[in-house]
Amino acid sequence: MKLKVFFLALGLVLSSAGVAAAQPTVPDTNRDHHHHKDWHAKMLKREQLLLSWIDQYTPEKKAEWTQALAEKKELRKQWMSPENAQKREQWKKEKMEKMQELKKQLEEGKITKEQFMKEVHGGKNMAHWKSFRDLKTAVDNKDDKQAREILNRLLVHYKAHNAKMKKMLAE
Repeated sequence: MKLKVFFLALGLVLSSAGVAAAQPTVPDTNRDHHHHKDWHAKMLKREQLLLSWIDQYTPEKKAEWTQALAEKKELRKQWMSPENAQKREQWKKEKMEKMQELKKQLEEGKITKEQFMKEVHGGKNMAHWKSFRDLKTAVDNKDDKQAREILNRLLVHYKAHNAKMKKMLAE
């Protein structure tokens, strides 16, 4: 069971775009190009949906959202640039070392599965991962109050993520 949790967490870490792009292996260009195209299309569709919900539920924050989303794209572009390849590799190396140490602690019973998962994700819980799904549910249920609350929470998350990326790029 502990090993299963480790591999699940490892899969989550390795599936992140920054890590995937930092892989030094020679990719299967047909598969990766297709996968990247699908992912890019999905993210674009999700962003358009998000913007429509912002217009509908929090139009007063449209400018803030537009700026946060544009900044996120620019920071990601900088992070993925060849100039930052060394930083990405260093980040990946540190992440894998931490993962190994956490796996060891989990196997030795020094931390719980919950602590392991929280630490694997940088000390934060993963509630924001399901926020988009919760937002869609709120919209589907015509729960305007809940939709506004989730959008406001997501905006805070996007801004915090952008600040973290700026810090990583500045290091």
